[in-house]
Amino acid sequence: MTDATQLEIGSAGVRGWDAKPVDSMVRLEMARLDLDPEGFLSRPLTERHLEGADLVLTATREHRSAVLAMEPQALRRTFTLREFDALTQGVSAASLEELCADAARRRGSAPSDQDVPDPFGRAPKVHRAVADLIVETVTSIAKTLDALPPR
Repeated sequence: MTDATQLEIGSAGVRGWDAKPVDSMVRLEMARLDLDPEGFLSRPLTERHLEGADLVLTATREHRSAVLAMEPQALRRTFTLREFDALTQGVSAASLEELCADAARRRGSAPSDQDVPDPFGRAPKVHRAVADLIVETVTSIAKTLDALPPR
């Protein structure tokens, strides 16, 4: 089991909004999911964020491409959320590095439509569906990471 205290999770955007609070529709979904957005401010993604990251997960293939344009060496550890989830289902690995390497080798076998839809500016039901998709996917990834042996 991976020690959660050894994981550092961060968030940054490829579109460069800086210091903006959570959108009101996202805030509603976070409240529904019992998550607290207080204190969260957006930040643009930088090379510094990518340099030490063992795993980079993006919402869309377009975002993944933006990450790779910034840090081409991140290819073997950068995936969309849904792509990484699909590629790591049922895979056992000795480390996160091994899990990422295996997923990268099998990247072509993942379904091609692995983007998380962007709900911005859309109806509340779209926000709910996207939030539920993200929760489902992140929960699955967390279980996969939790199954890794401790570092």
